[in-house]
Amino acid sequence: MDIKRTVLWVVFSFSLLLLWDSWMRHNGHQSMFFPSANQTQEQAANPAAPVANPAAGSPVPQAAATPAAVPVDAAAAPAAGKGETITITTDVVKADIDTLGGELKRLELLKQRDVVDPSKNLVLFDSGAAHTYLAETGLIGGAFPNHKSLFVAKPGARTLDNGNEVQLVLEAEQGGVKLTKTYTFKRDSYLIDVQHTVTNGSGAPINPSLYLQLLRDGNKPGGESHFYSTFTGPAVYTEAGKFEKMTFEKIAEGKAEHAKQADNGWIALVQHYFVSAFVPPQGKARSIVTEQVKPNLFSVASIIPMGEVAPGASVTMDAKLYSGPQESKVLEAVAPGLELVKDYGWLTLIAKPIFWLMTHIHAIVGNWGWTIILLTVLIKLIFFPLSAASYRSMAKMKAVSPRMQAIRERHKGDPQAMNREMMAMYKTEKINPLGGCLPIAIQIPVFISLYWVLLASVEMRGAPWLGWIHDLTAPDTLFGTIPYFNMPVGLLPIIMAASMFLQTKLNPTPPDPVQAKVMMFMPLVFSFMFFFFPSGLVLYWVTNNILSIAQQWVITKNIEKGKTK
Repeated sequence: MDIKRTVLWVVFSFSLLLLWDSWMRHNGHQSMFFPSANQTQEQAANPAAPVANPAAGSPVPQAAATPAAVPVDAAAAPAAGKGETITITTDVVKADIDTLGGELKRLELLKQRDVVDPSKNLVLFDSGAAHTYLAETGLIGGAFPNHKSLFVAKPGARTLDNGNEVQLVLEAEQGGVKLTKTYTFKRDSYLIDVQHTVTNGSGAPINPSLYLQLLRDGNKPGGESHFYSTFTGPAVYTEAGKFEKMTFEKIAEGKAEHAKQADNGWIALVQHYFVSAFVPPQGKARSIVTEQVKPNLFSVASIIPMGEVAPGASVTMDAKLYSGPQESKVLEAVAPGLELVKDYGWLTLIAKPIFWLMTHIHAIVGNWGWTIILLTVLIKLIFFPLSAASYRSMAKMKAVSPRMQAIRERHKGDPQAMNREMMAMYKTEKINPLGGCLPIAIQIPVFISLYWVLLASVEMRGAPWLGWIHDLTAPDTLFGTIPYFNMPVGLLPIIMAASMFLQTKLNPTPPDPVQAKVMMFMPLVFSFMFFFFPSGLVLYWVTNNILSIAQQWVITKNIEKGKTK
């Protein structure tokens, strides 16, 4: 039997299956391998769930039966006037906050470039016709100020200048209840402090609850590749339920499953490389709600009771809003479990140590391209004994290929006799027909984990390597793009195809002419696929192939020399 041929067919078939699965996920269908969300409990039907506000297109909370009420449409919401846009600029963000509701309606990340138009900065929050992504807060439990109330902005600085932080203070009053909302932006930070102070001037006790809400359309971020798909949608973290993410489709169907009550954790909206997360005060009971507000518009919210506020008294609640790149160290410092939004797929246990190792290599070399190359070399060294055993087995199989072909010719009509003679030859030549399989099988999880690390790491977004590679997370476009197919054409995929072709020459030739032709065309198929992949991933495969060719060539030559002595 030809084990090597079988392994290659399995790898080729599995690769095509993964491509099909990625295409299905990219087009919003269920994956065959990866669950769309971590699920812990059934979502109960709730008559007080959010419904759309016809005027604003977003849920507006009002009083309900319990302090941890779920937002519903506020029929008694005050008539809103025209708001003013206040722009806050730091060294890393430019934020537009509307005094109508005090909502964060636009957030431009000044150190991140847009993937569709690299001449522009990435805009994460937006309130345009094509894209809706907002952060909203307010009070429920009565006729209190909410994200449809008109706030007044206090005078103050709007840029960092020479300081380390800048604040925006907004005030709104309704029925004698005043809400003071304070945004605090800090230097070199995507973390925004959001403080809410309720002052009761109504003459009667009140029991307000604060809601922290993220609102987003269900569209994928611009520039997503057709050959791999990444998660976009809400996520919830609690100590009991751990990390739970859900698709917009599940929310629309009313089947989203996540923790509903907690006194810890956070809520978030996740997309490739970036995340926005509200982190309420820990130890405070809260309800967690997800809802389809209207077609292709979804919300995730935390509702936290603030307790009874006596007449003339005030109560303050602090929260945090992180909105920026998924940098592991930063996320770990913001809140427990927030680093889990960085999706390493189903091999996280292997992927996280790989990324940890990459960060240490990068600290020495200072370039993510060379980091990928050095990591690949290190992985090859770790697996050297296994891969050497695999290549020795393949070299021996190649050496006896003429004899194997002769055996097949002699026993065309007698498979049992052919197998007996094959096994006798393996025993005489000390060949293990499975010798090339186990080493490959052991290394596959490592290679897949590294693939996800390179795909998920925003640290490499916009990072150059050398020469024509200016962004390791973008495809190699040295030779431009084919307009009709929107297909980038780069040098690295061509080098990878050449290296794969050379590898096929070093491997035993399949006895079946059809299979031999398929193996010859495989480099072309994979090079076409890798034209669309991030150049960092292609760099890894090129480096791995070159090292494998060198190792296989040396082992094959040594075996051939041993045969001639």
